[in-house]
Amino acid sequence: MKTTGMTRPVDSLGRVVIPKEIRTVLGVADGDRLEIWIDGDTVLMRKFVPHCLFCDETKDLISYGGRLICKDCATALANEVNK
Repeated sequence: MKTTGMTRPVDSLGRVVIPKEIRTVLGVADGDRLEIWIDGDTVLMRKFVPHCLFCDETKDLISYGGRLICKDCATALANEVNK
């Protein structure tokens, strides 16, 4: 990990402003979604990229039951159900 030397306060609603320089480098625009993880005492964020629930593929996604799956996994599931 690389430090930027920047600090930002947490407001009363728990929000933190991500500096414009970081948003620009990461390609994060207004309205983009971020994924957030906790690793020990570290908070990690990255720009959300829709992906298959099962294999992490990012192409040919379909929505099934409110979740995204790729066509290959959808076909594999259909084959399992039809056995």
